[in-house]
Amino acid sequence: MLSTLSKTEFDALAAQGYNRIPLVMETFADMDTPLSLYLKLANQPYSYLLESVQGGERFGRYSIIGLPATTRIVVRDEVLQVIQGDQVIESHTDQNPLDFIKSYQARFKTPPYDGLPRFTGGLAGYFGYETIQYIEKRLGKKKKPDAIGVPDILLMVSEEIAVVDNLSAKLYFIVYADPAKANAYETA
Repeated sequence: MLSTLSKTEFDALAAQGYNRIPLVMETFADMDTPLSLYLKLANQPYSYLLESVQGGERFGRYSIIGLPATTRIVVRDEVLQVIQGDQVIESHTDQNPLDFIKSYQARFKTPPYDGLPRFTGGLAGYFGYETIQYIEKRLGKKKKPDAIGVPDILLMVSEEIAVVDNLSAKLYFIVYADPAKANAYETA
């Protein structure tokens, strides 16, 4: 059974340089489906439900529910913004968004956690069709009109996740705590 780290273990990981430490709580999920859990926990903007079906299987072991993200990266018309809540906390117009995303990911150091799927948080979202201009330079900036009004890139910073293990009928709540914040362990 997975359980959350003790305060001593949390502090030891922080001392090793980890700045996003997962605190995990395990419970049973034998009365709900992943969809019903999504509707109960996360049915709001900037949330998601991912299924982990691999290799043409009909049954995926893990279902991952990203609770509503407070921080997101949005790229629209060559303007990259990091938005927290409703406030823009970073804005860039002269940078390749893919390079920025790579450097943004490098800001976070998370310890491995045995017994969970490989994806248990981080960036989740999409790269739209127009993102190709940052990969294939010869296409240039020939952009077609935006008929549906969505960003070229939208990535949510997932720091609160619910993972359903469909094989064992267990549910794991994962919250990433930043040890640099006061009372991070207690408030997570």
